[in-house]
Amino acid sequence: MAKKYFPESELIINPDGSAFHLHLKPEQLADKVILVGDPGRVATVAEHFETKECEVENREFKSVTGIYKGKRITVQSTGIGCDNIDIVVNELDALANIDFNTREEKTEHRQLTIVRIGTCGGLQQNTPVGTFIASVKSIGFDGLLNFYAGRNEVCDLEFEKVFTEYMNWRPQLGAPYVVDADPELIERLAQNDMVRGVTIACGGFYGPQGRELRIPLADPKQNEKVEAFEHDGLHITNFEMESSAVAGLSLLLGHKAMTCCMVIANRLVKEANTTYKNSIDDLIKVVLDRI
Repeated sequence: MAKKYFPESELIINPDGSAFHLHLKPEQLADKVILVGDPGRVATVAEHFETKECEVENREFKSVTGIYKGKRITVQSTGIGCDNIDIVVNELDALANIDFNTREEKTEHRQLTIVRIGTCGGLQQNTPVGTFIASVKSIGFDGLLNFYAGRNEVCDLEFEKVFTEYMNWRPQLGAPYVVDADPELIERLAQNDMVRGVTIACGGFYGPQGRELRIPLADPKQNEKVEAFEHDGLHITNFEMESSAVAGLSLLLGHKAMTCCMVIANRLVKEANTTYKNSIDDLIKVVLDRI
């Protein structure tokens, strides 16, 4: 069988041999990858490395590869939103599984371990500010995975059906998708000090998360319904903006992935911590030790 070939228009490679957006070269990518939204948080993670191999930056995409306690790790910023995750995860996979010289898919698949460290809004009484949440399932409000073949094979279709019926989902919205994180990775990282929950990845910070400023919400009861939802003993624990795309794309591409978030606001009790940057380092150290 002929190897799949990727023309210049589909896989754009920079003149220096790096991926178009990330500016990383294949040899600079580790098998273990930590994703952070904020480019400034890359340095916060990398300051724990004993040695650094490279630092690369383009737009909101900043990367550092180094060694932590004998483990080679790449920390990569993504910016905000599932659209950026589409760029980052596809280019990370291309760096691992496409030969940039021949533009052909490699014969042997290289599996990456991808862990997103982020912040989120808690939605339950057991997710106060400061809680660490491991996203066992993610519900994508963004619709990203619906553009890819195979989405039904990696999604929890029963959960999707129950959720959309319960929410009285409006046809103007993109169909939500529900994806599981890698179970082995969840067990290894969550252990007994993270809440295991269901995370909604929203397509925005304000209206999609039920925040109303000057524009009225299409469904003012959305958050009340989300907070009360239950299926097979699972409740929706938090809002953020990337977990579904990380889990879904990674599953389609054959990688292990999950999201860990620290709650910086609890929507149920209307509390927030604006100085969270002083405490998220605790979650970073947990992930570095367990990845």
